[in-house]
Amino acid sequence: MAEGTIRSTESSAEAADVFAVAVDLEHYPEWATGVNEVEILETDERGRPAVARFEVEGFVKRLRYDLRYEYDEPHRIDWWAIPGDDIREMRGSYEFRPLEGGGTEIIYALRVETAFTVPGFLRRQAEKQIVASALRGLRRRAEERSAGG
Repeated sequence: MAEGTIRSTESSAEAADVFAVAVDLEHYPEWATGVNEVEILETDERGRPAVARFEVEGFVKRLRYDLRYEYDEPHRIDWWAIPGDDIREMRGSYEFRPLEGGGTEIIYALRVETAFTVPGFLRRQAEKQIVASALRGLRRRAEERSAGG
């Protein structure tokens, strides 16, 4: 991914549990900081979200955007924004790599270009905060799921 932010973390949860949490978009408001609402607009042949509308607290205002998804279960989720009033371009991915001895390395890549002017350093800082927060929330939620919580 050109430019953008890429970060990783390790989780004690298995890749299938992390994937299951990441694909459960409707529950993001429960664990993903700043996500207010998610509406599934289309599903794929396996019932997974194919297009979803998000409403988030972001950058300098509340943003609404639609994302299209592709899956390589349980290894990877890719998404990109359908250009709209708030987002000109967004590409992101989660990658789930099994660790020797159990657990999963979670890699999150994100690049966002808003449809309104935001200085580059602020955009990069916001990307970093979004990615760090999402990784923490995803790891916690997956570990709770893995532990039966």
